[in-house]
Amino acid sequence: MEKTGLRYIDVVYRVLENWYLTFAELTPKLIVGVIVFSFFLFTSKYLSQIAVRLFHKFFPKSQKESSLVTLISVFRFLIMVMGTFIALEIMGFSGFLWKFIGSLGVAGVIAGVALKDLVSSIFSGMLIGIDKAYKVGDYITIGTHSGTVQEIGFLTTKILTDDGKKAYIPNQVVFNAPFYNITASPQRRIILNFEIPADEDISKAQKGILEVVQNLENVDRLDSVEVIFTDLKQGIFNLQAKFWMKIGANMVQLKSEAYLKIKQRLDTDGIQLVTPTSISITNGEAGINENHDK
Repeated sequence: MEKTGLRYIDVVYRVLENWYLTFAELTPKLIVGVIVFSFFLFTSKYLSQIAVRLFHKFFPKSQKESSLVTLISVFRFLIMVMGTFIALEIMGFSGFLWKFIGSLGVAGVIAGVALKDLVSSIFSGMLIGIDKAYKVGDYITIGTHSGTVQEIGFLTTKILTDDGKKAYIPNQVVFNAPFYNITASPQRRIILNFEIPADEDISKAQKGILEVVQNLENVDRLDSVEVIFTDLKQGIFNLQAKFWMKIGANMVQLKSEAYLKIKQRLDTDGIQLVTPTSISITNGEAGINENHDK
């Protein structure tokens, strides 16, 4: 009985001795690995800033202050991943790590499908931060939403709409669909559409609207003012007035003044107006609905 007890103690002793020798053998590698990881951990901020400077040097058009935080975060993450793999390789755990990653292959595919939209929004947010088609403070139109940009995050772009609501728009939607940056153009063009019955004196209506627009106080580029016929359907002419607004002018007041004076002129000339159908603000290329502008 006593010999059996001694035998067990001897087995335990040998196991502990083997553990000690293995740990002693690995200790230098563990220490070096921890030192390497700590180096990347504490220097990742500065290394990412250096990487951003080099990136801006080769791609100067992307050098905008508002994209700096996004780029630093991306490069810092990549540097930390690189440091982790180097440290594990030094400690001899890289084989275990790759086996573990391989065992997660099926789960990764499932997670990738389930999180497809989330990942797409994250990468779209990175690309938006780099491209900077708009920035915080810009007034933009995305789909049916218009408002002032308050924050550009990794997942969503947050805008304050015209009626005071805070809208959260997924970056995936922003990146994959056309949008308008109203603030990007310092001067805007107003387009007014009117419907006039064909039995009215349309030439007189055209001349009257042109004179009214040219005499408005905040209209710029008077020589570029246009009043043209764009369509004729079911006995109704579509008459379109185009003119530029002075920089800094109040668009809402100018619209109101234009409508009121044009209506008064048409009434004075005895011309019936079917209905004003729409008004839009453009940069001279494409129209935007009235509710989308500010």
